[in-house]
Amino acid sequence: MAEPMHEITPTVSAQYRADLEEFERHDGRPAFVLNMTELKLLGIAGVGFFLDAYDLFIINPVATMLQYRLYGGGHLPTNLEGFVKAGANIGSVIGQFAFGYAADAFGRKAVYGKELMLIIIATILTLTTPTGTLSPDACLIYLGVFRILLGIGVGGDYPMSASITSDRSNIRKRGTMLSYIFSNQGWGSFVGSLATIIVLLCYKHAMEGRGETSKVDGVWRIIVGISLVPAFGTLYQRLTLPESTRFLSAQKLKHHDHANEAGDDIEELKKAQKAEEDIKMDNIPKGDKGEIENKTRAGDSSSADTSDVDEATAPVDVLVKKKAHFSEFVAYFSEWRHGKMLLGTCMCWFLLDVAFYGINLNQNVVLQQIGYDGSEGTPWNRLFKVSTGGMIITSLGFVPGYYASILTIEILGRKWIQIQGFLLAALFLGILAGEFHTLSKPAFIVCFAFLQFFFNFGANTTTYCYPAEVFPTRFRATAHGISAAAGKAGAIISALAFNTLSKKVGTPVILWIFFGCCIAGAFFTLLLPEVKGRDPDLVLAEEIRVRREARKAQNQVVKET
Repeated sequence: MAEPMHEITPTVSAQYRADLEEFERHDGRPAFVLNMTELKLLGIAGVGFFLDAYDLFIINPVATMLQYRLYGGGHLPTNLEGFVKAGANIGSVIGQFAFGYAADAFGRKAVYGKELMLIIIATILTLTTPTGTLSPDACLIYLGVFRILLGIGVGGDYPMSASITSDRSNIRKRGTMLSYIFSNQGWGSFVGSLATIIVLLCYKHAMEGRGETSKVDGVWRIIVGISLVPAFGTLYQRLTLPESTRFLSAQKLKHHDHANEAGDDIEELKKAQKAEEDIKMDNIPKGDKGEIENKTRAGDSSSADTSDVDEATAPVDVLVKKKAHFSEFVAYFSEWRHGKMLLGTCMCWFLLDVAFYGINLNQNVVLQQIGYDGSEGTPWNRLFKVSTGGMIITSLGFVPGYYASILTIEILGRKWIQIQGFLLAALFLGILAGEFHTLSKPAFIVCFAFLQFFFNFGANTTTYCYPAEVFPTRFRATAHGISAAAGKAGAIISALAFNTLSKKVGTPVILWIFFGCCIAGAFFTLLLPEVKGRDPDLVLAEEIRVRREARKAQNQVVKET
């Protein structure tokens, strides 16, 4: 006799799964079309990269202005100039390591926003540089020290915003969202040049008409201080940003009784975990089980604490979202299948930044070739030309390259974009290196514009996206921080060595070195899988399942013998 059919009432955990399914649902729109929630996330997370580019690249015109304020128009001391330009990158390495590990160890929400507070404090301290009382060299040291502090905040934003965005993004739009966030670098650089031009125009009468060159001291302080506006504008939103739907759902699922669940069309990861969760809950006394349910319904935040779960018996969905300890991080990446991906993300980012920052932190060489180096005219005219040249470079290559990535990343994939970006950047570096002294001004501008375009429609975007997409949630922020720190190490090497080497061997030889870095970057990309549509937590869950089955089989053999 057939059993009577009963209506099945979904448990609380089933409702969380339904919420998650709703979050992942395809709305039928192209990936680059964002809804209001995604636009809000873009504004909150993107401001960090806007400030990154603004603060890192604004140092070029600021260094030129300090020549007139501190050294009567003469060049800055080579070593101190390198220290000031590299200061933010030195700090970035520290910030990327520290904030990346903290985000995995203590949770995203507990840490997010603190890096922006550091940026604000460091910017204010930078503005206090006492150019009227300290010696010129001491002023540069003072400025460089606080730019290191600024760099710690800027560096911390890399793993934090990447992890926050990746955790909160629909998988089919994850790469697009990350690219949107990173594209704010282009706007930061563009606005930096535009702000410099506007402020210089405001000071034109004083500097040109009255010959008060010392007023340049006010110009650089204003353009540095402008960055405080977007920073203060998003600080509250960062500090109060709630956890993502996916992250909360995964955390709350672990204490629920799944015995009555049926008919839920949920993610494969959750389906694979159902049997293990049932076993775990069956071993809990009824009173304790009821208490767990009640705590979960009441929203008890302690139910989301996964720091002390048992690796051997805990449900898989708990393990893949569990907060990571350093020893677990080392154990995970000691396996070659995982370690090679970290090696790939680190080396690709390192090699890219050697070339990318080597050129962009020393734009005076490029500006000289296109006639915007400000080598002639009054101090105001020189500064205005340098700023105009910087905006031309940004407009031609930076912004278009970023948006080419945004529009195509979910179609072409990350791996294809990164490899072609490296190879085509190498092509144009080779042309610039081989014909550096013979290219006409229009030809040089065209080649340099294409170089910048393929940096950004290529590895400069994807090296940021890859660590946020290829590593599981448990290790994502730490791995992203390490990868970004490797990139900044390359930037530091370029900032400190470019001027010295170019004087010894010539700029074309330096460009050939950058050419070699891009070719090597394309080869290291082969270590990485394509991550379009790939859920690293599912991959980790399957690895855990296979490992457990192997352990069970081994134990069974031991029992039989």
